[in-house]
Amino acid sequence: MKENLEQVREKIDFFCQKAGRRVEEITIVAITKGVGEEKIQEALMSGLSRFGENRLQEALLKMSRFSEEGLEWHFVGRLQTNKTRKVVRHFQVIQSVDRPEVVTKIVQELENLGREDYPIFVQVNLTGRETQGGVFEKDLFPFLESVSLWPRIRVVGFMTIGPQADERAVRTAFGKLRMLRDEVNKRGILKNEVRELSMGMSDDFHWAILEGATMLRLGRVLFGERVK
Repeated sequence: MKENLEQVREKIDFFCQKAGRRVEEITIVAITKGVGEEKIQEALMSGLSRFGENRLQEALLKMSRFSEEGLEWHFVGRLQTNKTRKVVRHFQVIQSVDRPEVVTKIVQELENLGREDYPIFVQVNLTGRETQGGVFEKDLFPFLESVSLWPRIRVVGFMTIGPQADERAVRTAFGKLRMLRDEVNKRGILKNEVRELSMGMSDDFHWAILEGATMLRLGRVLFGERVK
């Protein structure tokens, strides 16, 4: 795993130079779905501190094993309203907010916990595939306007899943997310400026860097093939 991470960091450095960006602008979220404890321990020893999961029960088991201070767990899967309570209680960040009913449940749980300023990402669907989840582009601004009215949450970024296509199509989708973020900031739709762009996974993170990604969700390229 350590060698894989070194190769990933070299690739990040190369594409940051190509894009005229600083390596410090890029954060890795290690996706640990199906990854064993030994490899997660290696990731920790290698300096990674942000981990992403999309299966609640699997994530809770790992959290009980790895409770080091400073770890940040990101929920990156489709969020079901009946699981929102546990997700809010155990994850530091939710990257897959895409429906009004999910926002309502998140805020209700934050009220129960007495928590403020909880960071969320709004997932944007740029492929047209409903199974991926996410707010469609045509619905994004109205959705954000409604989100801005809720207390206790703060939109810190946007997340998207790139299409399974060639470089041009993938970069077009990632570039679109960057432009949408910039337009949201320009219009002042939210109470705060949004910086983060969570886009790019094992097969396309280099293209995401070229299009402005600040957060990469990396699994297989770090840990190898997942255990089924």
